[in-house]
Amino acid sequence: MSPPAIETVSERPELLRIEGLQSGYGEVTVLWGIDLTVRQGDITALIGSNGAGKSTLMRTISALVRTRAGRLWWCGQPLDGEDPAQVLAHGIAHVPEGRRLFGAMSVEDNLIMGAYLRRASRAELHHDLERIYTLFPRLKERRTQAAGTMSGGEQQMCAIGRGLMSAPRLLMIDELSLGLSPLLVEQLVEALAVLNRDGLTLLVVEQDVVTALELSGNAYVMDTGRIVRQGASSELLRDPAVRQAYLGALAP
Repeated sequence: MSPPAIETVSERPELLRIEGLQSGYGEVTVLWGIDLTVRQGDITALIGSNGAGKSTLMRTISALVRTRAGRLWWCGQPLDGEDPAQVLAHGIAHVPEGRRLFGAMSVEDNLIMGAYLRRASRAELHHDLERIYTLFPRLKERRTQAAGTMSGGEQQMCAIGRGLMSAPRLLMIDELSLGLSPLLVEQLVEALAVLNRDGLTLLVVEQDVVTALELSGNAYVMDTGRIVRQGASSELLRDPAVRQAYLGALAP
């Protein structure tokens, strides 16, 4: 009897596929013909400079920004044309840039807000809360504290935890490390690696190119609203053009 075949990354089923996407604000088009695929079980990074369109792409996937052209597919079914609540109900959770917590509410109430669309029992919610407290012990210590009084790193943990409370299949995180110390970034990266090992698919926007490419298995590089490079993260990390553009003094 032959051993079972080992599934390669390329054989993993597609969760999210984007084809020829255009979107923007008012009369301004920001995204021009975006093609991108996120496969089940992957960590996919989206890198690029400020103003490249990364956050607009996240907001378009979440239906906070409407598509102008192109298509979005979720598990083979059309996603474009749906509203943000429908996108979340499909299993796509978005941790926005700036965290967007309810600052006057407690940490635990913020987390519970993430489950507002779920039809979950009290026992299921308690189980998921405890899982998040295990992942981020600081949140358990501060569960009754107003979220807005926590440090930036603790608020990012809470924002990620709130996204997890929706029980997503895909968690999108916009600017994971913005304004955080290297130590806190390392802790967040370790937590995301644990979540991925447990089966969660991740799409991460990150300006720290080294962090993004070391965390992810594959990545896309954006510039002025277009995908200009894509491939295995390890290969992009060695790409001279990527190193020259984004790593500055670290480039050979």
